[in-house]
Amino acid sequence: MSHQYIEELFKRRPELLILKSKIEKACEIIISVYKNGGKLLVCGNGGSCADADHITGELMKGFIKKRPLSGELKSRLAEMGDSRLAEKLQTPLRAVNLCSMPALSTAFANDVDPDYIYAQLALGYADPGDVFIGISTSGNAKNVNCAALTSKALDAKLIGLTGKDGGKMNENGLYDVLIKVPETETFLIQELHIAVYHVICLVVEDVFFNY
Repeated sequence: MSHQYIEELFKRRPELLILKSKIEKACEIIISVYKNGGKLLVCGNGGSCADADHITGELMKGFIKKRPLSGELKSRLAEMGDSRLAEKLQTPLRAVNLCSMPALSTAFANDVDPDYIYAQLALGYADPGDVFIGISTSGNAKNVNCAALTSKALDAKLIGLTGKDGGKMNENGLYDVLIKVPETETFLIQELHIAVYHVICLVVEDVFFNY
């Protein structure tokens, strides 16, 4: 899919032009998932955990669009006595950051195995037709890749964000789309990841809230 936001990205970040087809495919997968009533799951470690939270935040409220509620829902909320609530809420695109549940995650890490924290959460949240985004600058984060495998077993689509080498994310063709930004240093990879997922969120939001 061609989109204004994608073309503008390459003007700002020409080094990402080599990833055009991957970025477009990632947008298409996420749009299709949302059109079919699915949701997005995302996780990573350290800075990539923060990126997972960032992605979730851009999708669960207005990014650059206001996203008003549907007329029917606004009317129902108003009828229940809070018209201000109906005006303040924004329509979300459902997304779950698997990094954001410290009580469950630390319990599982302590009682079972820290490598399988995100896999356990994916098992609880992933439904057929959802999309999982795994973020790992090296591509070797075992907990992220185990969550990806679990999500795949549950018939979710997989998108990976990693660096130039791709690490274990390259193995077995597990990911439906693997976006390997052209850097090898962690902080430089993360800078490009922000540009990539920002444009994906912009495009997806524009498709659903094009006004």
